[in-house]
Amino acid sequence: MSTSKWVVAAAGALALGLLTLPSFLTGGGDDSHEVAASAAQGADGVPAAASCKAEGPANLSLTMKDMNGADYKLADLKGKVVLVNFWASWCAPCLQEIPEFIKVREEYHDKGFEIIGISTDDTAEQLRDFAAKYKTNYPLLQVTGEAEDAYGPVFGLPTSIIVGRDGSVCKRHFGPLSKEQLEKEIKGLL
Repeated sequence: MSTSKWVVAAAGALALGLLTLPSFLTGGGDDSHEVAASAAQGADGVPAAASCKAEGPANLSLTMKDMNGADYKLADLKGKVVLVNFWASWCAPCLQEIPEFIKVREEYHDKGFEIIGISTDDTAEQLRDFAAKYKTNYPLLQVTGEAEDAYGPVFGLPTSIIVGRDGSVCKRHFGPLSKEQLEKEIKGLL
């Protein structure tokens, strides 16, 4: 095969890859990970916990350091709907979504929703300064290799994972989340 045919073939493969990458990164456009809320009620009249078509279980056995150097046990999040957000203070899209996260947490925290922000490269001191400046209302944690292994792959920032009350990984998002998107994702799980 001549060189020009190889160039055309390579360009075609690259174009196909670029066209399908957004679909891959957002879950392919199907609803296989969407919420399947149950209308069943428990004996106490409280709606049974909603579930999702899960990717698998989330690793809630990790212990990480928060911005004050204290241990933060993800096991304490069992039974809650959790947004695990990988971010960095230099990441413009991350900074765009943080005010949205603050609003959503204010509205849904008392319904069993929590957010944890896992900084990919900030020191504890930088996280404290960041939290004060942006008035974050959710825990900011320092990344560990175990966290990246448990919730990865982290292709870029921000990367967010939604975990259901039952501990299942329900959805992954690559790129910034709006308040509307996040609310749509969590409402059926709460």
